[in-house]
Amino acid sequence: MAVAKKKAAQKKAVTKKAVTKKTVKAKAKSAEKKTAVKKPVAKKTATRKKTPTGKSSSIEMGTIAPYQEQRGEEYMSAQQIEHFRGLLGNWKHELLDEVERTVHHMQDEAANFPDPNDRASQESEFALELRTRDRERKLIKKIDESILMLDSGDYGFCEVCGIEIGIRRLEARPTANLCIDCKTLDEIREKQSRG
Repeated sequence: MAVAKKKAAQKKAVTKKAVTKKTVKAKAKSAEKKTAVKKPVAKKTATRKKTPTGKSSSIEMGTIAPYQEQRGEEYMSAQQIEHFRGLLGNWKHELLDEVERTVHHMQDEAANFPDPNDRASQESEFALELRTRDRERKLIKKIDESILMLDSGDYGFCEVCGIEIGIRRLEARPTANLCIDCKTLDEIREKQSRG
């Protein structure tokens, strides 16, 4: 009996050591994952659009990586200005490319269908595309205004109160011309005037 108890105790000790080793290895792997350095990913703010062929594609506001601020760096330094100039220029270029594709699509697809339903479908498709291009035309105008503000040194500062808009907000919306507080107040006023 004593021999059986001794063997059982030894077996239990061996099993406990094996479980402990597995636990230690699992904890080490978990710690490695937590401390692993993450690589910065290029920012892609994409919206899904229908191309002239009817297939879905994405228009990206840029494949430029987000700006990494340095500690103690001056707001709207030369590096930041160049970053936003590139971001705005890239965005504008992509919008202008989309306009070109639309023009070619409308020229290629323009047909005089004998069936009124087919004509109506084509007209509604063209109207939707033109409405989208009109919104993008307004956005291109805002991008041009932002580029002019970059040239004059006013970019990145609120038009109402004059404080810094902030790098993160400008990354999210490069054409922003109001700080978050002034924009919130503006939206509240707009809601009140409508309701």
